[in-house]
Amino acid sequence: MKKIFSLLIVLVSAIAFAQKPIFTSAKIKSATVYSNSAELLQSAAVTLPSGTSEIVIKNVADYVNENTIQIGAPANVTVLSVQFTRNFISEYEIDESNPMIKRVRDSIMLIEKEMGKIANEKVSYSKTIDLLDKNQNVAGQNSGLNVTELIKLVDYYRAKRNELSNLVDVLYEKENKLKDKLSKLNSKLELNTQKQEKTSQGKLVIQVMTDTASSVNLDINYLTNNASWSPFYDLRADNINSPINLMYKAKVVQNTGIDWKKVKLTLSSGNPNQNNTAPILQAWFLRFGYPRNYGYINDDTKMNEVVVTAYGIKKDKTESSLSNYTTINENQLNVSFDIEIPYDILSNGKAHSVALKDLKLPATYKYYAVPKVEKEAFLLAEISEYSKFNLLPGEANIIFEGMYVGKTMINPNQTSDTLNLSMGRDKKIAIKREKIADKSGTKFLSGYKEQTFTYDITVKNNKKEAIEMLLKDQYPISTDKEITIELLDNGKAKVNPETGILTWDVKLGAGETKKFRISYKIKYPKDKFIDNL
Repeated sequence: MKKIFSLLIVLVSAIAFAQKPIFTSAKIKSATVYSNSAELLQSAAVTLPSGTSEIVIKNVADYVNENTIQIGAPANVTVLSVQFTRNFISEYEIDESNPMIKRVRDSIMLIEKEMGKIANEKVSYSKTIDLLDKNQNVAGQNSGLNVTELIKLVDYYRAKRNELSNLVDVLYEKENKLKDKLSKLNSKLELNTQKQEKTSQGKLVIQVMTDTASSVNLDINYLTNNASWSPFYDLRADNINSPINLMYKAKVVQNTGIDWKKVKLTLSSGNPNQNNTAPILQAWFLRFGYPRNYGYINDDTKMNEVVVTAYGIKKDKTESSLSNYTTINENQLNVSFDIEIPYDILSNGKAHSVALKDLKLPATYKYYAVPKVEKEAFLLAEISEYSKFNLLPGEANIIFEGMYVGKTMINPNQTSDTLNLSMGRDKKIAIKREKIADKSGTKFLSGYKEQTFTYDITVKNNKKEAIEMLLKDQYPISTDKEITIELLDNGKAKVNPETGILTWDVKLGAGETKKFRISYKIKYPKDKFIDNL
């Protein structure tokens, strides 16, 4: 019995002297955002007693790649274990409710109770009015009322009904005022809630050991997948004689569960989640098998159309100064942008615009037109040596001559030395392609049908300055020996006989008009039909 009693004393003493978990919150210092993840650096201050302690660090991302967690601690602190959890519950955890929000919620509750009382009074008055209306039919030979009593009854009914109706109107007025107060309180509650930093469910449970009691700072580094960024651009050009002002921007999205407040951002084109194992070739053995059928996928690439609108755009003068705070680091495998200005990126899944660099791109402008497909001219900006600008594939807004003219795509991942940027359509260049009826027609020769097609292409420059244009058209190419095609008139164009493409390098002065004629003849058996002619 004494042994059992002694054992109970030891257990009670051990529980009494066991150290409680130490709670602290991590503050985010910097974030390196990749295309599909982010590396977060946080810090947490904690006061440790001597011996072994358990630390619960709150305000960690909701989802963490546990393999990437790194804890930086002073030399006198040894980290024994690290565990990530979203379900840590303890009676020692601090309640962080906001008293301002509590007061607003209490006010909302009082108003809702008052509105409930008004609703009850409205029902009571309405039922009384209904009762009066149902018992108003007292006139007639068998009513038993004389004229004097009837007049009194009518006066009472009128007075009582007016009184009840006025009371109902007063209640509606009170209800409307309470609704306005309730709406304002709900807006205030939403505003106060938005001002609060988002509380995440993620926590790190860390076991540490130290010989001396001290206050220490822990550095926490890990990778989370709930963040991404993508580049986009603003292309501005005043006229065809000026360089392109390119504003390099980024759309940063994060839903990590914690708000990034005053965070130093780094945007990287790398992908830390990709497989980094170098491939090894194995012996290639051939063997017999069974033939398999593969579906054909049409991968034709069409020109990206831009929509012309009439919204004037003014350049923000503050944007150019932002580029002075961004450093571009070109590594062996990726490009990163270090931004010195701290940013606030909320954990709401919405895109936040971040300005990176303001670049001037020397450009050569040329107009481009294919009147067979589009009867409008496109302005192309040719950028040489574009690789030195570290551009990434992305969408671009086009602002030309102070007007927003649409969107285009920038794709620097190509093999050509020149990058062509579409700056939109120019309606001041008139283009017409028409079929000449008296030079076109069909003839039947023995067993063959012969068709002649003749077109005139007219281009007029309605601008006040001279322009250069790349004009293209085409004639068909035969893939069947029974179909013969003869180009009768190429309009002095450069002819590619393998593709049938006709190209003109056109120079047009201000107000000048030029005309080009093409003609071709097709001969094929008259009992057959060409469906794409």
